[in-house]
Amino acid sequence: MPTAAGLYYFAHEAENFSRPPVILIHGAGGTHLYWPPQIRRLHDQRIFAVDLPGHGKSEGVGHQTIDDYAEHILDFMKAIKLSSAVLVGHSMGSAAALSAAIRFPKRVTALGLVGSGAKLRVAPSILQSASNPSTFMDAVHMVNDFSYSENASARLKDIGAQRLAETRPTVLYGDFLACDAFNVTDQLSQISAPTLIVCGADDKMTPPKYSELLRDTILNSRMEIVTNAGHMVMLEQPEVVADLLADFLNAIPYQAGQE
Repeated sequence: MPTAAGLYYFAHEAENFSRPPVILIHGAGGTHLYWPPQIRRLHDQRIFAVDLPGHGKSEGVGHQTIDDYAEHILDFMKAIKLSSAVLVGHSMGSAAALSAAIRFPKRVTALGLVGSGAKLRVAPSILQSASNPSTFMDAVHMVNDFSYSENASARLKDIGAQRLAETRPTVLYGDFLACDAFNVTDQLSQISAPTLIVCGADDKMTPPKYSELLRDTILNSRMEIVTNAGHMVMLEQPEVVADLLADFLNAIPYQAGQE
């Protein structure tokens, strides 16, 4: 089981030094499995999909600030000897990617922001339910209900609820606290890295207007809206998102070994 900086990770074509390294960062309560195989095993791309601390197969207790998660990603990069990488994040993971791009711009080659926003406020009812082990499952069901479009299959939703319920309550609550406090609206203009913004057309957690703000404020960015998908756009439309990422990554100027 590969680990670095205390993080479990899945690697695909790790020795493909002709491609820029890509780090996939999951969202609140997630694991690397929230990135479907079409993305984790993206053809001819050098992929590292991590479990954040306290999540999945990684040790630790999780963090309660986005900046701490961003710093842990930087520690992971150092441990596997990457001076820079493309950071692709979903929801909370996209917040960590944004934080890294703002605070450590030389370490971020490009950004992929999926189901993202400059701020990620969490509904008080979800925060309250997640804070109490006796009502933890209420929070799980509320989040799961808002995470998928009406087109998502019942099986996909059931798997999502099961995975989220496997997260330790303290870790999930900490993730929600981190998201709720996150706000980099006034710092987006500092980002110069090429940026792809992907949003499900039916996203209720981070509606398209959140992505539009990112697009309008991050200079070197473009936005793609994916139909028939909600907040878990990469799970509902994996082939579409994989193709968007592949096109984006292939367009990034890169020389072998420059990281």
